Amino acid sequence: MVLKTFGWSFAVTALGLVAAVFYGGWTAFGVVAILSILEISLSFDNAVVNAGILKKMNAFWQKIFLTIGILIAVFGMRLVFPVVIVAVSAQLGPIEAVDLALTDKDRYQELVTDAHPSIAAFGGMFLLMIFLDFIFEDRDIKWLGWLERPLSKLGKVDMLSVCIALIVLLISSITFGAHAHQHGGTHADKAETVLLSGIAGLITYMIVGGLSGYFEDKLEEEEEREHEAEEQAEREGKPKSAVRLAGKAAFFMFLYLEVLDASFSFDGVIGAFAITNDIVLMALGLGIGAMYVRSLTVYLVRQGTLDDYVYLEHGAHYAIGALAMILLVTIQYEINEIITGLIGVVLIGASFWSSVRRNRALAAAEGKAGSDDKTEVSSGV
Repeated sequence: MVLKTFGWSFAVTALGLVAAVFYGGWTAFGVVAILSILEISLSFDNAVVNAGILKKMNAFWQKIFLTIGILIAVFGMRLVFPVVIVAVSAQLGPIEAVDLALTDKDRYQELVTDAHPSIAAFGGMFLLMIFLDFIFEDRDIKWLGWLERPLSKLGKVDMLSVCIALIVLLISSITFGAHAHQHGGTHADKAETVLLSGIAGLITYMIVGGLSGYFEDKLEEEEEREHEAEEQAEREGKPKSAVRLAGKAAFFMFLYLEVLDASFSFDGVIGAFAITNDIVLMALGLGIGAMYVRSLTVYLVRQGTLDDYVYLEHGAHYAIGALAMILLVTIQYEINEIITGLIGVVLIGASFWSSVRRNRALAAAEGKAGSDDKTEVSSGV
């Protein structure tokens, strides 16, 4: 099972590390290995959240996620995206941007750093909306009940998550503007960039998330109708009908997954510049990491881990909330990538341990109930 799920990841790791040695020797090998570990540690929460969405999709769309989805994730976000950032921010052509990335690495890194506020605002708002929508929803299973119960009551207020997200964005843009002004005003226009990028992130979330949610609801309705139709067909001896809407539902959920992955990968791409400004090594390292995130997602789905460890999804969403706030803070201040990765790992680790304790408590309660039943039976005889 492990080899089947992670086979491609192991193969890509071997190829990537060999390519790194040929490209830049053992130093490049070390850099790629570090980048891979960085991407996996920063994106573990991504895998948990992805698994929650992917388990609703059929085997065909899971394969699409593992093939086309990987191409988008590895080549799109880890290779093309850093070049696009430079092309847009420096108003260069794509070929010029690639040439700059390969020949003038210091200038390339400087341009990406200048583009960081807009990236952080877009990604931060998208992730913040995911967290807020999760935390304001009334759920049967609650991890931190003292916090989640009152928030689920507040969540009954329409558009509350959007209002809070816009307030956070407004504060971020004003704070950044003030900071830029104090430092000579050279980047004062970045406040407007932050605001516009953040709104773009919010709109992206609402469109993609709204469409996927809409089609998911439609799919559930169609499944109910199909179930009734199948029962009717069985009674009348007619062939069963297929649910055509499943394709649309799965497509928009797939689209949602890709935008979600893109937002998660912002911190990995930006964090990679703290280790290297060589775009080839960056693509190799982050690409290997992205493969493991994909494989881990499928592993969680096939093993039913999210059903067994019910608080994992909570922990992942808290990690998303923390990452969203970190991205917005990095508009003005530098935060070490190790801290970013550790926060996610600690939150997911805590939710996993809570799930284990819950499972043990339930098993103990069932065992006690079973022994009590046996006692009652024996005493009745």
